Amino acid sequence: MKFTQMAKANEIERSWVVVDAEGKVFGRIITEVATILRGKNKPCFTPNVDCGDYVVIINASKAKFTGAKLEVKNYYTHSGYFGSTKTHKMSDMIEKNPEKLFKLATRGMLPKTTLGKAMLKKLKVYAGSEHPHTAQIKG
Repeated sequence: MKFTQMAKANEIERSWVVVDAEGKVFGRIITEVATILRGKNKPCFTPNVDCGDYVVIINASKAKFTGAKLEVKNYYTHSGYFGSTKTHKMSDMIEKNPEKLFKLATRGMLPKTTLGKAMLKKLKVYAGSEHPHTAQIKG
């Protein structure tokens, strides 16, 4: 009888993937990135093992948004103290800190466990086209 092979953490080969966000729709980019980070695009996918690749997103500030999300959508932060809720508009976040916006959206699509936190550490986001990971990326 043949059994399914379960991936082991020390046997996984990781590669680096560069995603150019210029002119692409924000949500489509995030779903693609979450799939790569989780490792669901690989034949050796195992749910309890981090078998995803590293992802570098460049030109994050030039992503497109559909509908009225830029004016309507808000992000909330709370420190735990009374009256400390802060509201940030999506349009302000894409101008000031697009890296944080991409990380927040990707975090929502990954598991809410320590495994998900390890997957999110493999995501590198840059507002411009320059990034320091050229040595790791082959091709």
